[in-house]
Amino acid sequence: MTYATVMVSLALDQSNEARLQVAGELAERFEAAIVGVAAARFAPPLYFTDGAEAQGLIDEGEASIKRRLAGLEAQFRAATKNRGGLAEWRSAQDFPTRFVLAQARCADIVVSGGQSPAFSDAFALASPKDLVMQLGRPLLAVPDRANWLDLRSVLVAWKDTPEARRAVADALPMLRKARDVTIVEIPEPDDDRSRVMAGVTDVAAWLARHGVTAAARASEAARNEPAAVQLEKVAGDVGAGLIVAGAYGHSRFRELVLGGVTQYLVTQSTRCVLLSH
Repeated sequence: MTYATVMVSLALDQSNEARLQVAGELAERFEAAIVGVAAARFAPPLYFTDGAEAQGLIDEGEASIKRRLAGLEAQFRAATKNRGGLAEWRSAQDFPTRFVLAQARCADIVVSGGQSPAFSDAFALASPKDLVMQLGRPLLAVPDRANWLDLRSVLVAWKDTPEARRAVADALPMLRKARDVTIVEIPEPDDDRSRVMAGVTDVAAWLARHGVTAAARASEAARNEPAAVQLEKVAGDVGAGLIVAGAYGHSRFRELVLGGVTQYLVTQSTRCVLLSH
């Protein structure tokens, strides 16, 4: 498996430099095509008007969105012009999440910004929180402070679930290029440590058969610390530049609510994070 097409999702009113840098570097490493995508819709005003005045407001708003999308295209073109390989741009006046989800069919991996705001504007931003559970592709969330994809040390956050298994498989191209790979499971307080360690060791053996040497590790159970905090400590210990994890969530009143670790990785991690669901 390799990444033949890298997609990068750009946003209005956010910095796109880090994600463009990482997506371009990813495309170069794997000699992949890169596709830039962006969408936004004019948000109607909260007051009412009608007739020509209303149409004038709509026309002005849609023209502004068109200009701003053109600005994002120019930014994408400037970031990719010297990288070589195929670069393609796609944009629309549409809800951003809906548009990105549709375009992801042509990509092997989707790159977006990280550290998503608690409340995002559905008219202007395809938040990674909205994308991660629906893409059907791995999502690489890039925090604004990242300036490269650091694969010197990669941490795999293991949990014996279908999501984690998909994440490790989706990350294989990167893991093969990593210098050091660590697999860790954060056990529940009442978990059998020997069982946990056996599972992590199995994953390390599977990776070895795919040409990846990985260290297996089971964190000490901590009753008073959330799993996300424990994971962050391990990431700091190994100097991880990338965390690989399964993405978890559940439905509450028809609204997707991310699990605690997934929520943290999408909204607060200062490292690049590859997530699969």
